[in-house]
Amino acid sequence: MKRQSESNRLNRINEELKREISNIINYEVTNSNVTGIISVTSVKISPDLRYARVYVSVLNSKNIKHTIAGLKSSSGFIRSRIAEKINLRVTPELVFELDDSMQYGEKIDTILKDIIKDIKPED
Repeated sequence: MKRQSESNRLNRINEELKREISNIINYEVTNSNVTGIISVTSVKISPDLRYARVYVSVLNSKNIKHTIAGLKSSSGFIRSRIAEKINLRVTPELVFELDDSMQYGEKIDTILKDIIKDIKPED
């Protein structure tokens, strides 16, 4: 039973972090390297609450690598804003990673459409 409640607590913290980090990135980060539409797809916090892996999806960016690097360099600012907004004993260190599942899904979608086009006879 204890494991279930720990898991629920981590899930609640993950969702709260996801919401706050998304707001901070979209409305408060002023780093010029952070361009495009940035969506926080998920957050996975370590069981000791010291580290949080933040998965982001980036659309319409000038350069995705520069955007991820800009987020990494802004992680201290984002972390300090989280400390002000969320009451945790320890504010986790943020590790940003690119979530390319949307691009992967688009690629699979395109392949499936091509296969269907080849199978379906033209009217």
